[in-house]
Amino acid sequence: MRGGDWLVVLIIIGSVFLTLLDGMTAGGVSGWINTNLYQTARPVGIALGWVGLVASPLLALPLLGGFWGRFSGLPGRLEAVFRKLISIFDGVSTVIGDAARWLALGLVIVTATVVIQRYVFGFASTKLQESVVYMHALLFLLSAGSTLLADGHVRVDIVYAKLSERGKAWTDMIGTYLGLFPMALLILWVSTPYINASWRILERSRESDGLPLVFILKTAIPVFAVLVILQGLASAMRAALTLSGKAAPGHVKAVDQEL
Repeated sequence: MRGGDWLVVLIIIGSVFLTLLDGMTAGGVSGWINTNLYQTARPVGIALGWVGLVASPLLALPLLGGFWGRFSGLPGRLEAVFRKLISIFDGVSTVIGDAARWLALGLVIVTATVVIQRYVFGFASTKLQESVVYMHALLFLLSAGSTLLADGHVRVDIVYAKLSERGKAWTDMIGTYLGLFPMALLILWVSTPYINASWRILERSRESDGLPLVFILKTAIPVFAVLVILQGLASAMRAALTLSGKAAPGHVKAVDQEL
């Protein structure tokens, strides 16, 4: 089993455990969530925000390393740091992408079930219908990092394929800093109050019998931005290694989607 598969198993086991515990305590878990979850999660969110703010200057490290390595050679210690971080960021993207791929299977099965229920048995489940929206959104948001790792995002390639390796590295570096990072940081900045407001009221479906997890779904937006930033850093570090004349760890050319 892949790391992402174990992550899915842990999530399922945790969900089942909490459901059983809630039943055994006559709704005690649900009561605690409704009363204390926001107060507990808010300091964590604030702390993560400060960590990101303090660490944000490190985003410039691959750019500086690329220029330094191109003209003066990349120091051995910095090269080792880049390779270690690339391995870590690639691993994070791969694990979460592997876990998210199961949503594609769930999306097909649940959509077929909804259609059969409605048009064969004349029955409709709001929770089941909304789960299709959840899985569709989470599939795209959580797999963005692994798709970037696999170089699977749509691009219009006119000259890139004809460039030298250093030319491609410069293109990747410039694209990361002028396009990817500003976009992801803007999403983080704009979505913060939006997500906070959703968590404050533990936002749920507008339908009385819908899923009460809208605040969890919206949290995938900043998670998406963070995953893209981390994988963008890995891409910029690869470019820095290439510019310094070092062999950079290669991109994953294809993502195995077998379940």
